[in-house]
Amino acid sequence: MRLTARSVGAVLFAPLQRALRRWMRSMSLRVVVSTLVVGLGTVALLGAYVSSDIRDGLVDERVEGVLSESARDASTAQDRANTTTATNAADLQSFVYDLQLELRGLGGVNRGLVMLRSPDNTSAVPLTIGESTEDLRFVVSDEMRDAVSAGLSQPWQFVELPQSGSPGVVVGSQLDIPLAGPYELYFVYSLAEEQATLALIQQVLAIGAGVLVGLVVVMTWFVTAQAVRPVRQAARVASRLAEGRLSERMTVRGQDEMATLARTFNEMAESLQRQITRMEHLSRLQRRFVSDVSHELRTPLTTIRMASDVLYDAREDFPPHVARSAELLSNQLDRFEALLSDLLEISRIDAGAAQLEFEEHDLADVVRDEVEAVAAIAADMGVELRLHVAPGPNTASFDRPRVGRIVRNLLSNAIEHCQGSPVDIAVRSNRRGTAVVVRDYGLGLTPHQVDRVFDRFWRGDAARARTMGGTGLGLSIAREDATLHGGKLEVWGSPGKGASFRMLLPRTSEGLGHNAPLKLVLRESEFEHVGPRVALHHGGPPKDDGGGENAEVAP
Repeated sequence: MRLTARSVGAVLFAPLQRALRRWMRSMSLRVVVSTLVVGLGTVALLGAYVSSDIRDGLVDERVEGVLSESARDASTAQDRANTTTATNAADLQSFVYDLQLELRGLGGVNRGLVMLRSPDNTSAVPLTIGESTEDLRFVVSDEMRDAVSAGLSQPWQFVELPQSGSPGVVVGSQLDIPLAGPYELYFVYSLAEEQATLALIQQVLAIGAGVLVGLVVVMTWFVTAQAVRPVRQAARVASRLAEGRLSERMTVRGQDEMATLARTFNEMAESLQRQITRMEHLSRLQRRFVSDVSHELRTPLTTIRMASDVLYDAREDFPPHVARSAELLSNQLDRFEALLSDLLEISRIDAGAAQLEFEEHDLADVVRDEVEAVAAIAADMGVELRLHVAPGPNTASFDRPRVGRIVRNLLSNAIEHCQGSPVDIAVRSNRRGTAVVVRDYGLGLTPHQVDRVFDRFWRGDAARARTMGGTGLGLSIAREDATLHGGKLEVWGSPGKGASFRMLLPRTSEGLGHNAPLKLVLRESEFEHVGPRVALHHGGPPKDDGGGENAEVAP
């Protein structure tokens, strides 16, 4: 299986994303990790400071002793050289050998000795000189020799010993031997003991710091758990309350702040339960009232309809003003029947009794049928309807009458408010969802109107008469129908730029997903890129004989 760069990136970043989600969801984790980081930083800085201070103290003390000891032994060596009775090369060689043995004995095993001929020595007396340990002469740097040759008093330098690799100190001085000329005398001291002492101190500090940080983390976790436990309990109870389990309460223990929080939370929950119960009772009464009134009005409305039909059929025999009254009566009865039907539908939806019959349909067929049903009315109002269907299947499982009603309401609303400008309709699907966008370029909507456009009986302009009828419940019912299908009905509007409605319906059990098939707001030129424009058959009720991919395409 070939992995794309995107899939490889998702695999690599998945643990990081899980850790980030855990970090954002757990206050205990954030507190403990923050305490751990701060504690480690503080202990590290404090340990570094203490270790550095101890190291400087050990080294300074050792260097002081080294300088004092080397000054004493250098003075002793010079005194021995000044008082020697050697007069020839052999006696001078014996003197140098004895002097080196004496100096080695004075320094002990932790001090090395290096004796070198001074560069400006012009004496013709040859002497065999050397070092107490092999390769020890290499620790004497050129800078050190220059300082001794220049006559500086006790120049010294930190070095690394050649065999052990441990740190050391080299101290130089000049030795004038009669007849043999000037020589350079270097004392090399090992700092291995100080290094071991410092390592032991650092180890003890590290162990102590680890134990201290561990104790701080455990204490922080314990204290945080005590503080967070009631909060988590409150979150669980609040979640159950949100699910409708209104009898859930927090456990109250003690008299401290957390107990006060629990008591206050329980009092709030009891108040909410009373309010919600009262509102549910009022809502049931309201739904029952609307349903009963709607049903009770059916019988007298049927009688009035029969009388109205008789008057309407005989209107040609009446005087003009009576005939006009008969027509108005018939039209208003039509609206009254539509209003009753919508009220009954709203009652069923509110009561959770709406019945849906899911079948596999092509959404493009439904949209085309509804567009053709209102095409004649749109043409009479001078409105051009332009339908664009994307290639490919647009099938989904839905209740066709309800989805058709959604599309019909969107089309009627667009024709009502487009002010004679064209109305564009687009249909497109992807793997998880199918979408319909209805866009007009008329009055538009303000942000306040966008927030209220799905409210029941709400009208954007109360003074504006409805030219296509309507009860004020169409968009509200349309959104409820979309929600019943697991979909969405969204709106966008801008004053003077028109409005756009988008219906999204799922095609699979996975839901809609994050990527919609169509944008909510499409520019007029973008509809041409959705798909070819579909030719429409004007007039007639919605048909069920084709459409979608098989619809006739306009040239």
